[in-house]
Amino acid sequence: MLVLGVDTSGKNGSIALAECSPDEGCSIFEVVPLAGGTFSAQLIPQIAELLQKHRCQKYQIDAFAIVSGPGSFTGLRVGLAAVKGLAEILQKPIAAVSLLEAVAVSANAHGKVLSALDAGRNEIYAGLYEIGDSVREIGEHLYTAEELAGAGNGYQIVTPDHTVAEIARRGKLDLQEIDRPRSDAIALFGWRKILRGETVSPEALDANYIRRSDAEIFSKGRT
Repeated sequence: MLVLGVDTSGKNGSIALAECSPDEGCSIFEVVPLAGGTFSAQLIPQIAELLQKHRCQKYQIDAFAIVSGPGSFTGLRVGLAAVKGLAEILQKPIAAVSLLEAVAVSANAHGKVLSALDAGRNEIYAGLYEIGDSVREIGEHLYTAEELAGAGNGYQIVTPDHTVAEIARRGKLDLQEIDRPRSDAIALFGWRKILRGETVSPEALDANYIRRSDAEIFSKGRT
């Protein structure tokens, strides 16, 4: 099964093409980086070039795996719109992958895990999970730096962001730093979701921002 992984949630992003099997394993053909700020111009041409390079046609894509959030409002919209369009035309399934869950799973940790990402503005995106033979989401939240210390008690903190790691160290929390999951990891996690039947239709695919946009915040302030 040919799976296209897409991540446009951060300052930079990437796409990956993977051949995945029913045993949940994936062989990655290639990961292509995407420069931040130009996702809208790069994404579709880079997907076309990636497919052509590996002698694949778009109709051979069997499934899509995409980061649905949290992250850049603009970046997420670009990625989601592209995958919505392709999946609708090709009539292929989509797996929406939480970046917070991908961080938690990438750490190979067990027990109570809090994955954390720098949200800017002295705030942190946090995902709380119980990880054993399966992954159980407890909740996803937006914390201040001060709130993380209290929320993280009893959890292993996992983060790819140095600023968050420093906050965890100051709070003397159990910390593991990892590399940020790329689109090849997203393809793998998405494939596992697809095998479990956890897919969404193009019309149901939506971003998980966790935090409201500036437009919503300022609009509320004017009412």
